[in-house]
Amino acid sequence: MTFSQHKILIVEDEVTIAKTLKLNLELHHYQVKISDNGTLAIADNIAFKPNLILLDVMLPNISGYDLYPQLKASKHKPAIIFLTAKNQIHHKIKGLELGADDYISKPFDLDELMLRIKNVLYRMLPVNLIKEFEFENCKINFENYTATTNRLEQIALSKKEIKLLHLLIDKANTVVSRDEIIDYVWNNAANPSSRTIDNFILSFRKWFEKNPKHPKHFISIRGVGYKFVL
Repeated sequence: MTFSQHKILIVEDEVTIAKTLKLNLELHHYQVKISDNGTLAIADNIAFKPNLILLDVMLPNISGYDLYPQLKASKHKPAIIFLTAKNQIHHKIKGLELGADDYISKPFDLDELMLRIKNVLYRMLPVNLIKEFEFENCKINFENYTATTNRLEQIALSKKEIKLLHLLIDKANTVVSRDEIIDYVWNNAANPSSRTIDNFILSFRKWFEKNPKHPKHFISIRGVGYKFVL
């Protein structure tokens, strides 16, 4: 799944802000819809089925906090980022305690918001989005966490190994930064050292490269991150 396939619902009653957000999101190739009140947001959430909702807290007739559980109750379970002028710490804590995926205060930097959206969508990608992937003699099964190595050995993989492989393969031939890896694989639940990520890559080379000392698939980009090359 590419980000151009992701849908974003903007729940915002300030027309200028909503239109500015819509324009910038569409420039980043998202599919976008605007709802300017809670009733419309509930209907659009059902019909549009967004992957992510930008939810303003100060809406007419209902607060974003009260609207949140109704939006989250839908079958497709959208991610939600609160967007509000309330920047006091207790408001942020309330939003995150509800289970929001992120919280950003107005006025906001558009580049920062786009990065936060991207990071939340990365975390939403299911590991089994690609059920199986093959390259050379190797095969990775994302459903049962197994793989066939370059030497045709069958191995079991951990959840984090599968997630890192998924991320690298999904972004094949593109450099993936260490920050992206940490955000997607560890979901901010831990702070892995550079050595931890390096060890994952060393294992991948041992399993999937013909010559682990001279890899052609799992490439290190010094000072930046890694790239999976097809």
